[in-house]
Formats: sequence, C-alpha cells, structure tokens
Amino acid sequence: METESVRTEAEKEQATPTQGLSKKAQKRAAKAARFHELKLERRAREKEARKRKQQERARAVANGECEVNTTHKRRKTGAVGGGSPFNARLVIDLGFDELMTDKEINSLTSQLAYTYSANRRASHAFSSLLFTSVNGRTKQRLDAMNDAGYRRWSNTEWWEDSYERIWTRSLSPVGPPSHDPTNAPTNSTPEITADADDLRRSVVYFTADSEHEVLELKEGETYVIGGICDHNRYKNLCLNKANTSQIRHARLPIGRYVSLATRKVLTVNQVVEILLKWVETRDWEKAFWAVIPKRKFQGVKRVDTEDDGSTTNEVEDGNEPSGYANKESTDLEGA
Repeated sequence: METESVRTEAEKEQATPTQGLSKKAQKRAAKAARFHELKLERRAREKEARKRKQQERARAVANGECEVNTTHKRRKTGAVGGGSPFNARLVIDLGFDELMTDKEINSLTSQLAYTYSANRRASHAFSSLLFTSVNGRTKQRLDAMNDAGYRRWSNTEWWEDSYERIWTRSLSPVGPPSHDPTNAPTNSTPEITADADDLRRSVVYFTADSEHEVLELKEGETYVIGGICDHNRYKNLCLNKANTSQIRHARLPIGRYVSLATRKVLTVNQVVEILLKWVETRDWEKAFWAVIPKRKFQGVKRVDTEDDGSTTNEVEDGNEPSGYANKESTDLEGA
C-alpha cells in the first residue's frame, strides 16, 4: 500500500506540468515522455551490449583465441565525400541571437545541422568549419537538440567569442577540432599577433548588400556567413558588421548567372551548399541551379552572361567595384 501511495504521488507530480494543456497537447507531451524513456532504455541496452562484447574480446585475447592487433571497422569521423578537402575555413557567425524570435532560432539551429552534414558529405569539404558567438538562446537550443549532439560533430570548432578572435588571438590556420563552446575565455585580453593584419585580410564576410561580387573562392582564406534567420527584415546588417570589423565583404554572383521569379532569400545551409558545389565544379551557374529550390525558377530562364552587359570586380582589399552584375541579387539573405 505504501509503495502504491508513493507511486500515485509521483504520477501526480509528473502530471502537474500538463495541467492547463489541451487534450491534444497532453497526448503529445505523454508521447514525447514515452519516447524519451524508450530512448534511454535503448541506449542503456546498447551500452551493456558493447560492454559485454569488450569483455568477450578481452577473454578471447587472454586465451589466445584471437590476435591483439585485429583491425576493426573504423568509425567515420571525417569527411565522407572521398575527395581532398578545400583548404579554406568556413565560419558561421551566430552573433544575432537577440534579433531573432524563438521560432527563428529553432529554424536556424536546424540549418546548422544541415550545414554540418553538407560539408561532411561534400566531395571537397571545407577543411575547417567554425561556429562563433555561440551564446544565448541559440546555445540553449543547440544543447537541447539530441542531447547536445553538436558537441560530437567532427572537424568543427565552437567559440563563445566572435569571429574577430581569428586575428586578435594567436591561431593556427586549421587547428584540431574543439567541441566545447566554452573553450575560449570571453573575458581574456586579446593577444595581437605579428600576422594579425594578414589574418584579417584573409577574411571575407558574405553579405548580399555588398557592392563586391565574389568570382572565385581561394584556399587559405576564411569565409564568414551570417547565421541569422530573419526573413530579410534587417537591411545592411552583415555589411555594417563587416565594415565595423574592417574586413572584406562580398556577395554571391546570383544575378550574373540566374534570374529568379521570387525573392532571393536563402537559408544558411543553402549558401554553404552553393559554395561547396562551386568548389566541386568551379562553375557558379551549375552551383546555383543545383542548390536553389526549383520553385524560385518558375517561368524564368538562365541569364546569358555574354549579353547582360554587366561588369564586376574581384574582391580586393581596399578597391571599390566599378559596377554591378545585377543589383537584384542584393535581396539575398544569409550570404
């Protein structure tokens, strides 16, 4: 009787959080709770199975039944595309936490997962994938997703500091992956290095509001993408940030190669996929047509770059562009 009484009290305590919810919401909450319990049980069984297997192998080795150096199937921790990596750093700037709603933050964190997956599976992945300004609700959401699964993403770095740490602290071009967002002390005094200016000059911030167009990606450089999901309501946000940091900025040459029927609003992962496709093909037109959703091309044709009469400068430090490829491409979000 006493046990049943305790169980009843526990059940009441568990039921309390669902009070005031609709029946449908209560069913969803109960289903999520059951799924979580089953997940924990499954992981416990898998852990116990691995432990038994290790013990059996240890006994087999001790009895001379198998060799100590027997090779095992290696877990895939790096890029799975099979090609050589593209030796450039890709940075996702998450320093826009206070400008997004909770729904937009949820959408953004999902885009980050797609970004990681796209780079990991690319035939020529970026050699370094860095996430900066990991703070606030964005970090809380990441921690809540899949038991902070982002900490297990291979070949990634997570900084609480902004991307400016790239040139304000002594860093190697491509260091070992760091999965702990707290690995960089935010209150530390910047250590200006002898090559700080060179590091700053190697950084390019992608923003649709830039007058420069990027014509090619180069190894040894760092490319920053604004990690924000705002449905294009903030103008010049990334451009102002790049100017404040005194780094180069550029936009993707969308208007030079394609004409879209809708607004050129792309997600973070779509921008990354375009860059990866260019690295693979060295062809912007193929990259745009391969990644941009087909619904945005309804009723339009490819732009003839020989007849569009546009002029463009490559992105060079300190040079102003002499013209635009297509001003419409400044509506792009996330690049």
